[in-house]
Amino acid sequence: MKNATNLIETIKKQGLKPVPKWYFIFKKAMIYLVFFSAVVLGALAFSVVLFSIQQTDFNILGHLTHSKLEFFLSLLPFAWMLGLLMAISLSIISLRQSPKGYKFALSKLIGYNAAISIILGTIIFMGGGGQQLENAFAIHLSLYESMQEKKVKLWSMPDQGFLSGQIITTQNGDLKLLDFNKQEWSISYKQAFVAPIVLLENGEKIKIIGKVKGPHAFDAAEIRPWDGRSLKNHNGVWDKK
Repeated sequence: MKNATNLIETIKKQGLKPVPKWYFIFKKAMIYLVFFSAVVLGALAFSVVLFSIQQTDFNILGHLTHSKLEFFLSLLPFAWMLGLLMAISLSIISLRQSPKGYKFALSKLIGYNAAISIILGTIIFMGGGGQQLENAFAIHLSLYESMQEKKVKLWSMPDQGFLSGQIITTQNGDLKLLDFNKQEWSISYKQAFVAPIVLLENGEKIKIIGKVKGPHAFDAAEIRPWDGRSLKNHNGVWDKK
């Protein structure tokens, strides 16, 4: 009884009051809200990482004569990879604060959270969400360098053997190309490998591997589609989707 009396006296002196039940309910709800939000953010980031990988021509690194590592690093979506790591870290921290979070080993928490973000992110990517999110950032954030901009930069190095743009005309193994810097090129592709998906129609966007053979003249060794498959638009011109 003496201990109980002392405890009561201490509570009275320090003015301690019982914590209401709603506080614990609210705290638990906030922890899980932060967790689910972090998982969704991680999934969105991973979907953009997948989209970036899909859009990047990593196989052309073998054609570069120097600075392979520099170009490889420039193509990686570091901002989104960092966002994915931050989201996974935030979800782990929130779970650690949950009532039963102490029961999970750190390695399991990392594995579970990464798996959830990857699975959900893959579903979002397959539904086109990664591309839409990447496009939205490119439109609304002036400092953000989109995959399209990186791609144009990579394929606008004729001296390195990479050229791209839109076909103006084609005739007897030669074509006129308007590159993304609004420069017109004469392209010879008589000996080039042309990917079966490439139609070489006026208005079609293509990527070319080859070499410069004169002022605004390029000898193509390989011609690839700019992106995806060709579809006719309402004007009858072939675009890339």
